[in-house]
Amino acid sequence: MTRVLMVRHRHRTNAVTSAVTLAQALRARGIDVVEDAAVGGIDMVLAIGGDGTFLSAASSARALGVPLLGVNAGHMGFLTELAATGTGDLARKIAEGDFTVEERMTLDVAMERPDATTAHDWALNEAVIMHTDVAHPVHFALVVDGQEVSTYGADGMILATPTGSTAYSFSAGGPVVWPDTEAIVVAPLAAHGLFTRPLVVGPSACVEIVVLEDTWSDPEMWCDGLRRITVPAGAVVRALVGASAVRLVRVDDTPFSARLVNKFNLPARGWRDGGQ
Repeated sequence: MTRVLMVRHRHRTNAVTSAVTLAQALRARGIDVVEDAAVGGIDMVLAIGGDGTFLSAASSARALGVPLLGVNAGHMGFLTELAATGTGDLARKIAEGDFTVEERMTLDVAMERPDATTAHDWALNEAVIMHTDVAHPVHFALVVDGQEVSTYGADGMILATPTGSTAYSFSAGGPVVWPDTEAIVVAPLAAHGLFTRPLVVGPSACVEIVVLEDTWSDPEMWCDGLRRITVPAGAVVRALVGASAVRLVRVDDTPFSARLVNKFNLPARGWRDGGQ
């Protein structure tokens, strides 16, 4: 480990403080810390902030083909982590390679317009197609492997990865999917139709969301809440398991189930013990 790219939230005091102290600790161990990917020779990307900062940094890590470590300086920080003993111990772990790397599935998303032009994007968490007219729903058709499954009038449709299953999709009633699973979660937003429950489809499936012609106004697609594309009526959005994964650094061996319970403060004992 010789050089890391640091991406930080620039308007959050604790993120700025953590970035300074971690950069000092890394440089003391002979690791160069840069803020410009064009420098080259980068071995890891560090994201300091919340999950939004992490998702922004994921684009750099994916493009560079290097692992990504998130340091939580936000509110929820489900994707990010920080060693309990602080930045000094984290710097030691990075310098000594005392960490594991796990691959997280992504989505490759293509949008074909009625005029046959296309737009391409990707997502680590989710691609969301949302209405732009709050007074009217978007009319969708859901197609899986060429078979129409259902039609909806809805505020939107979420196409989520297992990583994203704990984010917007979860808030919309979608299931939590373990991160080492390859699957796509399809979760309608405020939908009415014959079948409005979330679906989980397998890794070889092609999911298509068709924006029907009788939609009042053109919806928008947001990938990871960062990149926006207008989706005109008659367009088809296709999602497949991504060709390139994002590699995440873990500095401890806490299992996903424990992180899930801790981050969401789940009442693990349930109703039998009064939620204690």
